[in-house]
Amino acid sequence: MAIGNVTPDSFYASSRLEDSHRVIEWAHSAVAQGADILDIGGCSTRPGSTPPSEEEEWTRLEPALRALRRELPDFPLSLDTFRAEIARRALESFGPMTINDISGGDEQMYRVIRHFGVPYIWTLRGDLTLPASRPEMNDMNLILDPGFGFIGSTEADYECMRRLDQLRAFHRPVLVGISRKSMVWRPLGLTPDTSLAHTQALHLYALEHGATILRTHDVAATRQTLRLWQQLNKL
Repeated sequence: MAIGNVTPDSFYASSRLEDSHRVIEWAHSAVAQGADILDIGGCSTRPGSTPPSEEEEWTRLEPALRALRRELPDFPLSLDTFRAEIARRALESFGPMTINDISGGDEQMYRVIRHFGVPYIWTLRGDLTLPASRPEMNDMNLILDPGFGFIGSTEADYECMRRLDQLRAFHRPVLVGISRKSMVWRPLGLTPDTSLAHTQALHLYALEHGATILRTHDVAATRQTLRLWQQLNKL
């Protein structure tokens, strides 16, 4: 899953797409490098950021989604938003796509997902037992995201990573989104810009422990990591 942001303030500057022209360049490059899903967001969720208004988020997303559907009409898209109204507008205007909700959702969002019948990335925020306690969610097309970066601390992120195997019990796809996040670079005294290799090391661990989708800023490098893991496991 390739990360693209139509935002001025996402934590990794290279993921920022200033206009629809850059969105298309990013999309074609990501697909050529081996992306299976394009994830686009209009609201930064970096620590300390101030979310834009709902209308501002839609103003950023609408031309980007329009451009993506025009250029790559059948390619799988994912929309990174925690707002049910944004999800509804996007699904009504541009057709089916995955909704990637870092908040864990609410009843309004769940109603939108059920109405449109689209895949929903359910962010667990470190509570890997949550699917067992919410059987009413079983009728949804869920992708489970442990929620790295939203759990509370670097150590909490690593404790969650150590328990990643627990999600296998739910027989759902598991998304891991750790690309260049602080859990990767902070323990090493690095920066987002210098943490590519270290992200890939954790990607390999995640694959070994049940991850089925890797959300990444670096498609080519992540695809190479995946190929080596497949070689190792004769897949």
